[in-house]
Amino acid sequence: MLAACGTAGAPAPRAARQAPAQPSPAVSRPPTLAPGPAGQAPVFAHASRTGDKTVALTFDADMTAGQGGRAAAGERFDNPGLIATLRASKVPATVFMTGRWAEEYPVQARTIGRDPLFEVANHSYSHYAFTDDCYGLPTVERDAMRADVERAYAAFRKAGVPDAMPYFRFPGGCYDGQALRAVRGTGVTVVQWDVVSGDAFATDADAVARQVLEGVKPGSVVVMHCTRSAAPVTERAVRAIVPELRRRGYRFVKVSELIGATGSHR
Repeated sequence: MLAACGTAGAPAPRAARQAPAQPSPAVSRPPTLAPGPAGQAPVFAHASRTGDKTVALTFDADMTAGQGGRAAAGERFDNPGLIATLRASKVPATVFMTGRWAEEYPVQARTIGRDPLFEVANHSYSHYAFTDDCYGLPTVERDAMRADVERAYAAFRKAGVPDAMPYFRFPGGCYDGQALRAVRGTGVTVVQWDVVSGDAFATDADAVARQVLEGVKPGSVVVMHCTRSAAPVTERAVRAIVPELRRRGYRFVKVSELIGATGSHR
């Protein structure tokens, strides 16, 4: 029997060499701080004063669970002009968003969360206080605190925010040991601040800018707001703050970079 054309006497073909498997790239996890004492969530307020001249601008996107009627009547709890200004100025920032805000403005939540210039962090679902006597806010029951934080993350996912950060800011900045223990199980690092902008309900943008510029130090975290109705002059203040801090040699970063630069992050 004749062999097939061109194969008579030819050596058997070698099996193709398989390329060595490439190691899977390591998944980069956002830096968080080591747990606090007595089962409490860790708290971060600012980075080292001796490091680079970095500063994190943070913006609270506040909306309580009970403000839907006001939004339906036309009150604006968002501030797209502020976000546009940050983009135009190429200023990275961390937006602490409530779950209720993400439900009210899902398109904005999604575009902020998918923009590499920004990172979305958790500001609770309801913007109810986690302690008593916190600026008149309604209070979350102790046994519902963890669920409130988790519900906010669920709202972010539903809005299309792919990777909300494991950072949490208490409504009003109010917390105690019980609140820190309640949120510890969510794996968050609590983020406070060391510079209060004073933009909430302010009417003088220059005064807000001065307060920030007088308070910023290397590693500072500045708290501001991303709600037109409650902080109407924030965008104008940012337009003054950004060029002046850059003139002083500061570099704007997200909170994750400040936490990552600390020696106790994990």
